Amino acid sequence: MAGINNVGQGSLSYIDQLKKLQEQSKPEETTGKQDLKQEDFLSLLTKQLAQQDPFKPVSNDQMIAQMASFATVDGIGKMNTQFESLNSSMTSNQALQASSLVGRDVLVPGAAGVKETDAGMAAMVKLPQSMDNVFVRVENEMGQLVRTFDVGAKPGGDARVEWDGKDDQGNPMPAGKYKVKASGLLDGESREFEVSTYANVNSVLLGKGDGNVLLNLAGFENPVRLAEVLEVGKA
Repeated sequence: MAGINNVGQGSLSYIDQLKKLQEQSKPEETTGKQDLKQEDFLSLLTKQLAQQDPFKPVSNDQMIAQMASFATVDGIGKMNTQFESLNSSMTSNQALQASSLVGRDVLVPGAAGVKETDAGMAAMVKLPQSMDNVFVRVENEMGQLVRTFDVGAKPGGDARVEWDGKDDQGNPMPAGKYKVKASGLLDGESREFEVSTYANVNSVLLGKGDGNVLLNLAGFENPVRLAEVLEVGKA
């Protein structure tokens, strides 16, 4: 901007005029005009050229640099607008696709799940290698142990385990939240393994302007992001 700051005696500098124009635009916020456009910068440049010192005119290189700067700023603004529109479109498309999950079971990270009346629970255990025995423990919402059982040998990777919803005495447990834990001997030491549980999708909602699509799951207080779903189960 140095080239267009060589103005005549008593004239405003480029920066001063820019500030003045910004101050003049503040009362117009209620009309929706809050940002300076490329036309505003070109208007300022024209005024500066008209008031410049004729003995120290702006060079062609300086003029080209100023015009390139204005074009770059305007281009970035248009690109941001296009990205916002694209993001909104993608979010809406994701929400439409996610609506097909309503009523279906999805696998989400976390050992806590919800048991329905007269039903059991299913979970997925991530095993680092094949195991001779995988032991499963089920705890109620208070952390009390209600069931332990051995699911036998399992290959490495994701292993599905199912609890029939009964305690060690064979009594049906009430509906509610339960936590599934899995362990086994790895290199002679007992290790806990990562567990994910299934939950039923009640509804789909959009995030708060962040582009996320959220799923409301049965029995869960907080929604889960669609991106966190590991697997889609049965309806």
